[in-house]
Amino acid sequence: MRLARRLLAAYRHSFRDHRRERLFLASLGFFVTFGLARLVTYGGRVDWLPLIQVWYGDTHVHHLVWGILLLLAVGYGWILMAGTDGRGTSHTAGQWFSLIYGVGAALTLDEFALWLNLKDVYWGEEGRASIDAVTLFGGLISVGLWGGPFLRAVGRQLARLARLARFRRA
Repeated sequence: MRLARRLLAAYRHSFRDHRRERLFLASLGFFVTFGLARLVTYGGRVDWLPLIQVWYGDTHVHHLVWGILLLLAVGYGWILMAGTDGRGTSHTAGQWFSLIYGVGAALTLDEFALWLNLKDVYWGEEGRASIDAVTLFGGLISVGLWGGPFLRAVGRQLARLARLARFRRA
């Protein structure tokens, strides 16, 4: 319980600038979703996870469609919220919009090769080499860049817990 309070305090301290927090949440949503999308897709491909596919008649609905829909929803929501009552988007709405934006961007960009080539090259050489590296690197860099102060605070708290655990064992 004390750890949760400390982490919440570190989060609030690290993200006093709401713009930095929104960028961090979008990056975090992007990175986690990208990793999960690749894990689920690969797991379904090699038969160690059930392949989650959505079909509309005879048409496979790729996950980039869900990403595009999320991006459209976030854009529309932000348009509806922007400037309401002269204050702009609420802090909580901004947090959610940022996180959902990151999720939508990851689902869309994960299948960038599909919309670039207009054919399913997801696991082919065309679809993987550069897209994976650029997307993963961009997600990692942005999480570290925008969330650096918070991530350092988490590291300090984990180190503190490790020291306490060592002290109690001695």
